[in-house]
Amino acid sequence: MWGFLSALISGALMSIQGVFNTNVTKQTSLWISTGWVQFSAFLVCVAAWLFTGRESIGALWQVENKYTLLGGVIGAFITITVIRSMGSLGPARAVMLIVISQLAVAYLIELMGLFGVEKADFQWRKLLGMLICIAGVVIFKWK
Repeated sequence: MWGFLSALISGALMSIQGVFNTNVTKQTSLWISTGWVQFSAFLVCVAAWLFTGRESIGALWQVENKYTLLGGVIGAFITITVIRSMGSLGPARAVMLIVISQLAVAYLIELMGLFGVEKADFQWRKLLGMLICIAGVVIFKWK
């Protein structure tokens, strides 16, 4: 139940954040907005770390598959692409395409067993679900 609720909250926060970041970008620049997002997120993480446990930062260097440490770099590009897509398409269309892209890539990661994820078998119903999502975007965008 917590996973379901967390996913719903995450989606809502991502939509709100995208709108906020797009507005900041209009008043500053893409790189200033993106930098502020990453910097303010860092400050929140440092504060949370100070108040919740202070695990060893050195544990980062013991992480297997060092490429997984690139999540922050990817996060910067996520921020940039969300800002650009929302600025061009509007929040609803951008989020629909973002979610479909997330779903498609996540399913490919599962099918191929990439990045340490347990490999899953292909299921037609999941492909059908993806096609229904795409049809939903077409219907939503239809004028």
